[in-house]
Amino acid sequence: MNEGSQDTWIQRLVAPTQARVRLDVFLAGQPELGTRGFARLAIERGQVRVLGAKVRPGLMLLPGQVVEFLPIPETRPRAERIAALEVPPLQVLHEDAYILVIHKPAGIPSHPTEQADRLEISVADMALVHCGHDLPRIGGVDRPGIVHRLDRETSGVMVLAKTEESFHFLQAQFKARTVRKEYRALAHGEARFDSDHVTRNIVQHPIHPDRMLVTDEGGREAETFYEVLERFTGFTHFRCLPKTGRTHQIRVHLASIGHSLVGDRMYRSRQHMHATLPEGAPEPGRHCLHALRLRFAHPRTHEELEFDAPMPAEMERLLEWLREHRRRT
Repeated sequence: MNEGSQDTWIQRLVAPTQARVRLDVFLAGQPELGTRGFARLAIERGQVRVLGAKVRPGLMLLPGQVVEFLPIPETRPRAERIAALEVPPLQVLHEDAYILVIHKPAGIPSHPTEQADRLEISVADMALVHCGHDLPRIGGVDRPGIVHRLDRETSGVMVLAKTEESFHFLQAQFKARTVRKEYRALAHGEARFDSDHVTRNIVQHPIHPDRMLVTDEGGREAETFYEVLERFTGFTHFRCLPKTGRTHQIRVHLASIGHSLVGDRMYRSRQHMHATLPEGAPEPGRHCLHALRLRFAHPRTHEELEFDAPMPAEMERLLEWLREHRRRT
């Protein structure tokens, strides 16, 4: 299919509220495409045009511009695509008309990913099935209801917004750093201090855009407080309280001080680059980071709420094994 095709081109006007929105983000908000992955595929196939010119995914749109595109034949509404997949039920900790608080399992991304649009279930998809309708998305970004996220392999408490009012209210709390987040982490190495603050800026990796780095110049401010809960031979069980919410923050900060998370294949400190579990220890099958507790103000009542997600069984099994076999006296 190309520009000479007889197929009918769909035309969409860029609204004033969408000024300076990326083209792929704008297209992801159109129901005929639905995700940035399909948007980029349409662009690559020459099925998108703005003012008759060739376009690229990062083109910044201006109000009043008309974007023309052809739907990709294999795309279907997101609800239809995920209906064909086996969607696990949400572990709901709390639900009302404004928010949905869940215990996210490890191994599931928070929002739809570009690499696996039709093959992988996300928390947003699970919420769509649970609620019977999509949660609000802001600015055309394909992250319905997601005001904060947990990494794919991180389990624990997440709050999702069910209304636009809730979305903005919760998002403002995260930006103002008034949300209290508490994590549990099991890492390689024996901590030098019983507690400390890691205050190092974080920047995107220049070669691997899916990774982050600590940096002494530039980057974004990041701070994590940690406290040692248990010490083992070669391992430490941490309580972590991130003050900021940067991508992969706890994983990057702990690795930067020599404490790679058990099971983390992306961030490994030099001291423990090739570290493994002791013989006979149960393999967790994921990185050992769990969002144990979340506290925030309700978007409607402004009441302070706190929710806990119990430690996952695979982390508990490994901790029990370490307590029995390698505990320090």
